Amino acid sequence: MSDATLHDAKQDPDDFAVQIADQVESFIVAVTEVAKGDEPGSAIPYLLLEVSQLLLAGGRLGAHEDIVPEERYETDAGPEPDDVDELRERFAALLDPADVYSEVFDPYVPRSVPVPCRISDDLADIITDLRHGMAHYRAGRITEALWWWQFSYFSNWGPTASAALRALQSLLAHIRTESPLEELDGLDTDAEAASDDGVLEEEAGRVMAEEIAAPLGLRPVRARR
Repeated sequence: MSDATLHDAKQDPDDFAVQIADQVESFIVAVTEVAKGDEPGSAIPYLLLEVSQLLLAGGRLGAHEDIVPEERYETDAGPEPDDVDELRERFAALLDPADVYSEVFDPYVPRSVPVPCRISDDLADIITDLRHGMAHYRAGRITEALWWWQFSYFSNWGPTASAALRALQSLLAHIRTESPLEELDGLDTDAEAASDDGVLEEEAGRVMAEEIAAPLGLRPVRARR
């Protein structure tokens, strides 16, 4: 299935596969375009919206009965796009200095320790997963695409998108309510960060809400009297 037939008018818009593919394609296109920009003020709210909408598709996949692929082994989807690293770097630059955040992977694991993550890594990983399924969809392997999107929703891109959504929402909440970002005590995703004298990359953890609001182009919300 080519790009030209991805949204073929002959396809039933009420079909589950068509709707999921539309949402996946919309996210890939929109977020890839955001990465090309240089305005975090519009990028962060827009990313919040796009990730929220993607998770709606994920919720539908998660609530759907188990999708069973037609073939025992996955058909080769072809080479993966080679622009993922560039995409990751663009987001890292765009979201600096608030790219790094803290996350607990599984809330049902007792005494889980928060770990540092990056929104830029999350977005690149999500797009990689979604593109893999889209390659199957475009080739006409609809069930294979749906199986992959459902499987990877549970195993990778779903938890990753949920974590990124919380980070984006929290970041905007800090800015809009003029709440300072607390010291993150050297939080970083690099293995050698423990010897970094407590300095987060670009001192992201020390940036106060009023200091990043201006570069992000956002106006804080004043308390109602």
